[in-house]
Amino acid sequence: MNNVTIRFFNAKWCGPCKQMAPQMDRLVKAGYPIEMVDVDEQPTIAESAEVRGVPTTAIYEDGVLVERVVGYEDVDRLKKRIDIYHKPLKLPAEKKAKK
Repeated sequence: MNNVTIRFFNAKWCGPCKQMAPQMDRLVKAGYPIEMVDVDEQPTIAESAEVRGVPTTAIYEDGVLVERVVGYEDVDRLKKRIDIYHKPLKLPAEKKAKK
């Protein structure tokens, strides 16, 4: 199995990033190797990855970018993309909103 890492480029002021954050946390809890990168706090990493907008999810295989998703992506669709390169894992149950 190849070494796969995922970087989730986001920003505190980004609405779609805030929507995706809990879903990315679910992927992390499932065991996916996701690194959260705030583009304002770590601009050098964002620039070197040629991030032009947030949210951007970058999938790396053996250190080489193999896929980039720009914009909001549903967790199930994103998981399917990641599973092409990473051994599929089971997501923890989504927490239900309290009424």
